[in-house]
Amino acid sequence: MSSVFPFEEFQKLDIRIGRIVDAKQVTGSKKLLELRINLGEKISTAISGIAEFYNPEELKGKEIAVITNLPPRKIFGLQSEVMILAAYDNKNLAYLRPEKDVPEGTKVS
Repeated sequence: MSSVFPFEEFQKLDIRIGRIVDAKQVTGSKKLLELRINLGEKISTAISGIAEFYNPEELKGKEIAVITNLPPRKIFGLQSEVMILAAYDNKNLAYLRPEKDVPEGTKVS
C-alpha cells in the first residue's frame, strides 16, 4: 500500500457531492472533458481526463464527488476549479458517486 497519511491532513480536504449540469469535449483534446458541476451554492468547473471512458451526454445530471478546496489550475488553457474523484485500474475508470441521491453541496466525511 502507500505511506501513512495523517488523518488531520485528510480532514483538510473539502470533498462534496455535486451534480453535473453540463459536459463537453475540450476543443483540441481527445482526453479532456469540461464539466460544469452544481455544488449547491455555486457552479464550478472541472477539467478532467475522462473522455476515453465517458461521453459528455451520459454525464449530464449525474452526481459526482469532487474536492473543492484545491487551488485552481489551468489545464489546456481552461480554468479547473475542482477535482473529480475517480478510481482507475489502468484499464477502467469509474468516477465516485453516492449510492443514494443527496443534495448538491453535501459534504463527504
